[in-house]
Amino acid sequence: MPTIRARLLVVLIVLFGSVSVAGVPPAAAAPPPGSLWFDDPAVTVRDGRFTDAHGREIVLRGFNVSGETKLAENKGLPFASVADARTSATALRALGGGNTVRFLLSWAYAEPERGQVDTAYLAAATDQMKAFLDAGIRVYPDFHQDLYSRHLFDTDSWYTGDGAPKWAVDAGNYPDESCGICLFWGQNITQNEAVKRATYDFWHNAHGVQDAFLATAQKTMEYVRQHLGADQFKGIAGFDPYNEPHAGVHDSGQTSRAWEKDVLWPFYEKFRTRMDTAGWRDKPAFVEPNLFWNANLDFQKQEGGLLDAGTLGPRYVFNTHFYDQKAISGVFMWGKAADGQYAGDFRTVRDRAAAARTAAVVSEFGHPLAGNVSDKAPTVLKAMYQALDSRLKGADWWTDPAASGPVLSGSQWQWDIYNGRHRELMNGNPDKVLTTGDAWNDEDLSAVRLDDAGKPVLRQDARLLDRLYPSATAGRTVGFTYEDRSRDGSTTLTWNPVPGSLPNVQRLVGSGQYGLLLWRSDGGPAPTELHLPASFPTASTTVVSDLGTAHAPPAYTTSTPVGVAPEPGGTGSRRLLLTAPDSGVLHYALVTNGAAAPSADLLAAARSELAAWAAKEVN
Repeated sequence: MPTIRARLLVVLIVLFGSVSVAGVPPAAAAPPPGSLWFDDPAVTVRDGRFTDAHGREIVLRGFNVSGETKLAENKGLPFASVADARTSATALRALGGGNTVRFLLSWAYAEPERGQVDTAYLAAATDQMKAFLDAGIRVYPDFHQDLYSRHLFDTDSWYTGDGAPKWAVDAGNYPDESCGICLFWGQNITQNEAVKRATYDFWHNAHGVQDAFLATAQKTMEYVRQHLGADQFKGIAGFDPYNEPHAGVHDSGQTSRAWEKDVLWPFYEKFRTRMDTAGWRDKPAFVEPNLFWNANLDFQKQEGGLLDAGTLGPRYVFNTHFYDQKAISGVFMWGKAADGQYAGDFRTVRDRAAAARTAAVVSEFGHPLAGNVSDKAPTVLKAMYQALDSRLKGADWWTDPAASGPVLSGSQWQWDIYNGRHRELMNGNPDKVLTTGDAWNDEDLSAVRLDDAGKPVLRQDARLLDRLYPSATAGRTVGFTYEDRSRDGSTTLTWNPVPGSLPNVQRLVGSGQYGLLLWRSDGGPAPTELHLPASFPTASTTVVSDLGTAHAPPAYTTSTPVGVAPEPGGTGSRRLLLTAPDSGVLHYALVTNGAAAPSADLLAAARSELAAWAAKEVN
């Protein structure tokens, strides 16, 4: 029998060119170009933080890729081709400074017929994921839905949805959709009876639709694992089971908190089991609470936050969204955002994750870039990034840096290279061809677009998006701040100036950008690393640290305490590497592109000031 089998295998190879065995992953892909000995993309959760294989604290920063998945024009995929995915990934790393993407998937296209998974769709989606993984960008997939399904909406409707396939909608007897007088598409969540009833049915597994979704999710995860190389699969950070969950309709006497406890959390436990079965046991589920738990409009806010889920631990991540609905409304916030505007909102996210003893990620945040309230975008986004960086507003940071806390992970909505160039038939209607903005419910939030030459260009200030941040900290972060000097029109926004009590640091920074990281080392050999924005070319970058001072820091070596190296992926992005072999020691590093050619005396004086300040404010 072995001889016969061997001969048969040879015949098959001759006929088909190769063989594949179900459940066996392909050969491991080569590490992304630019990788160094400590570059392992695997992420886990430990002691309430994202950590890598060396125990370093990891910050996941990037964008959602992308709202294009909501549309039919590319059949539920983020990109029309793998080439476009590669173009987008390179730009996201080089222009947007991202190291992670939330990668949207469509249930409707993954399971177009009940019980039949479309492997061609999964193959195309996996190949597009590879474009990001090979660029050194971590990925966490998201089965996305909004308003449950586009198949609930009439061809001439003002609105549309995405998510569930047509067969799942046909299984229910839903009323004709209508939102009444709705100024924003999100009002359909609570006002459109068709959306509410279909959503309710999903959570209660009417017609077996939830079971079908879970089975498709498992098959999707199995496919992705089997068709990524081992090193590529390491870069999969986890899975987001369900976008923006809401009850639709509560049972009699049920509260939003009780719904989370009795309906939502059991669903996540089922999804977690599916992850384990699919070979994703070592990766966390990025679970979202009731989408209104942290709304900043009192009449919209609902009790939640997975308060009854107990200790989530390393198998789950507390995953939430935040949009300033007051600012988006154009009514409840007339002015623009200011220093510390969202410190309290993001502090709530940090505290909730800490209580659950897990890491947190704000997997969506953003603001419209066109329309009546788009003038608020520069300040709203600056304030949101500021709140991701620190618990404090800028005016308070220098006097209490130890209260700054860990840096939050986050994914801005969104990164759609087709922005303004769509050709989407809304709800399949050939008389409603959408081309402008994001081509979905009048939204326009993409940070990127293609110019006339097909080159990705930013639609927002590069100083705002391509940020200095600690992508990996060898130890525990004490505090971090970044003054991006981003602009609101012609006005440069400076919310965290260096105080006059540090005159030499002030001289060194000047009118430039700067970041300051405080951390306690853990004694490991892997360095701390900070993403260097394109506005920090090596020749213009100055580092002042207790580990050493350097203007135009040298290339990284294992014996260089302060050095620069490319980030993995070959996209041209760069990082600053700081090596501290001790343990439990407080370290600081100021990074600026201010003074053009600082003297040795100025560097020494700035270092002396920072040392005294850190000893006073932290120790």
